[in-house]
Amino acid sequence: MAKEGGKEVEQQGFVPKDYTDPPPAPFFDFGEFKLWSFYRAIIAEFIATLLFLYITVATVIGHKRNSDACGSVGLLGIAWAFGGMIFVLVCCTAGISGGHINPAVTFGLFLARKVSFPRAVLYIVAQCLGAICGCGLVKAFQKSYYDRYGGGANSVAHGYTKGVGLGAEIIGTFVLVYTVFSATDPKRSARDSHVPVLAPLPIGFAVFMVHLATIPITGTGINPARSFGAAVIYGHQKTWDDHWIFWVGPFLGAAIAAAYHQYILRATAIKALGSFRSNPQI
Repeated sequence: MAKEGGKEVEQQGFVPKDYTDPPPAPFFDFGEFKLWSFYRAIIAEFIATLLFLYITVATVIGHKRNSDACGSVGLLGIAWAFGGMIFVLVCCTAGISGGHINPAVTFGLFLARKVSFPRAVLYIVAQCLGAICGCGLVKAFQKSYYDRYGGGANSVAHGYTKGVGLGAEIIGTFVLVYTVFSATDPKRSARDSHVPVLAPLPIGFAVFMVHLATIPITGTGINPARSFGAAVIYGHQKTWDDHWIFWVGPFLGAAIAAAYHQYILRATAIKALGSFRSNPQI
């Protein structure tokens, strides 16, 4: 009887949800500046991005140096390096800063009101500085190889147009940011969710899969800090000619992913208007 009654109530739409959506972050939260946790999170983003660029750019240079030998990791190995490092670093920093490690991710979460404007800006600054320092470390340890093999800098490959490169960056970043939203959605704890998830794992796999698809086109940016740090340290003109693609593409992809998740999948605007509610008191 209890089950039948519960089903009847659920069919009528009266069952309260068994998960909690966090409240939207304020646009400005000046109280954050008084908290050590705020500055700790910025430091965590800086260090994580530094480590990310150091390991991944060193892997790219090592591959190019040994491309004709059996010691090369190949493009598959490069993709694993990027995806694996994201998995590791998100695991390490998720509880401190949220584990963004990418201005496009930060931008998408800001648009979805997950972080405040000051936090988003300082995260992006920390990520870019961390990327510059990470690439600088690689160059300091392997200067001749760094310059010879392109410093891991992103540019549109020969045979592809800038439009194709931009499209690859938009779609690749959409995949990544969409995965971030889905993997961290509090609704995954709801009664109708049967797919438990360790958030860093699908995020790392998303980075891995996107690299497999787009390394031949742009070298895979999908992270403006990664592209910016490599461009600053490498400094060649071709890299700067194409550099706008690696900001515009990821930011557009992140914005589309945020809108898709918030307004289509989670139907935030529709819920706010109550369009599908027959009883306004529900």
